[in-house]
Amino acid sequence: MNSERTDLERRAAKHAALSDPARLHIVDLLSLGDLSPSELQARLGMPSNLLAHHLKTLEAAEFLVRGRSEADRRRSYVRLLPGALDGLTPGAADRAHRVVFVCTANSARSQLAAALWRRTSGIPVASAGTHPADRVDPGAVAAARRHRIPLQPTRPRRLADIAARGDYVVTVCDHAHEELGELGGLHWSIPDPVRVGTDEAFDTAVDALASRVEGLAARLSAS
Repeated sequence: MNSERTDLERRAAKHAALSDPARLHIVDLLSLGDLSPSELQARLGMPSNLLAHHLKTLEAAEFLVRGRSEADRRRSYVRLLPGALDGLTPGAADRAHRVVFVCTANSARSQLAAALWRRTSGIPVASAGTHPADRVDPGAVAAARRHRIPLQPTRPRRLADIAARGDYVVTVCDHAHEELGELGGLHWSIPDPVRVGTDEAFDTAVDALASRVEGLAARLSAS
């Protein structure tokens, strides 16, 4: 009985937290990608103290968490907790003729994200980097093999060389997102597995990307 009451109270707290239009808007935005507080403030057009109040309320209701940027440690990103929207499914996100995943080197996260997308959605996909490496990282290839992901490693390419009008861009790297600014589209703050270099780091990145890809694919329609 106590556990049932706790679950009911948790669900009620989430509904209460979403009863404010501004907080509902924040959750809608974060259901697609991660945003820094300053980016949220710009999107919502509200003062920082009011945004801080809304974020604190959503944190108390177990909707979101914050993490430091790997690029600029003074910067943080707000993201939804896994399962935060269980039973509170968001609606359709948008339409796209092609999805492009971007990280700095186009050697791991963006390549893996594109491979996962091909397995999940029929919408065309590509990957690119802001500063492409010479090759796909062997750790990414090994991780794809472990997870049975049909990775088709292409030579890392520069975003500027493949970008097309109307691309649905998703950055999966803090460095790339902060370099591209508004041109970066959606952002998923996925830690760099190449920097750590362990199988565990790559497996963690694959799991995070798979969850994000599945969520976006369900809400994105082909144009």
